[in-house]
Amino acid sequence: MDQATTLYLTYIEHERRFSHRTVEAYGSALREFCRFLEEKDLSDDPAGIDSTHVRAYLAGLYERNRPSSIAAKLAALRGFFSYLKKMGLIDSSPAAAVRTPRVKRKMPGFVSVDEASRLADVDWEDSPAGARDKAMVEVLYGSGLRVSELCALDLDSIDLDSKSVRVKGKGGKERLVPLGRKAVEALDSHLRQREAVVVVKNKMAHPEALFLNRSGGRLSVRSVQRMVARRGIQMATREAVHPHSLRHSCATHMLDGGADLRVIQELLGHASLSTTQRYTHVSIDGLMEVYDKAHPKARQSDGEKREKEGAVKTRLREKK
Repeated sequence: MDQATTLYLTYIEHERRFSHRTVEAYGSALREFCRFLEEKDLSDDPAGIDSTHVRAYLAGLYERNRPSSIAAKLAALRGFFSYLKKMGLIDSSPAAAVRTPRVKRKMPGFVSVDEASRLADVDWEDSPAGARDKAMVEVLYGSGLRVSELCALDLDSIDLDSKSVRVKGKGGKERLVPLGRKAVEALDSHLRQREAVVVVKNKMAHPEALFLNRSGGRLSVRSVQRMVARRGIQMATREAVHPHSLRHSCATHMLDGGADLRVIQELLGHASLSTTQRYTHVSIDGLMEVYDKAHPKARQSDGEKREKEGAVKTRLREKK
């Protein structure tokens, strides 16, 4: 098992191009499974493992793990055994027939259009750091980037003439994302002041990075999270705002504006359309407005409209 685990982790890191955090999480789950086999005096030969061993391992996790964590560990085992089957090291995957725990899917948080406008438009600090932070918020909301994708941007990732940004997403997949007018203006302002952000006047650690910290290194995900949360508190939008909320807001507001789900899927870099469909739950208002304008029997009293809206919401909840 130890040797097979090393082979698999090398495969997903260098060939599948999984993120560093995913490789670490999969490695942790597989090493935990190896310890379970050792403690139970079970075979550490992958060919001798069956589905009862996998189920027993998962059953022992319920006391200290949430269903979502257990599902993630099962995903690691499924990937691992599928790889071994593909390599001809085992005949079948013992994890394939094990059911995934039922996970309650959290609906994505988002901010309203007015809140997003206040976050991006009002009272930025008149400084190079302020110009940088404004540009980051405009790109997060305007283009729907993940915060990790934002931090990974280089100077040559953006093209202000074509109003686009080249993004490297999950699995190393690249996509071209449009930039809105305000994002282009904010990025142009940031680029004129970018080097002045650095206050420690030594050789830049990451001169290619689009967004720099005070020491000349690439701005970290955690720093962006703190900035956006602080900005949300200052603008009195809510207790705190997460960068991912701006990504969700981008998708939600585009859907409300009539954008096709496939377009939003491409914009956000989702591998599956089912991931993008999570945003339909926050677009009931848009759905009702389109219905009222388009359907010949849409002219109803306020009471009938409320009753119809309640029925639509109930049906959507049942489908979820």
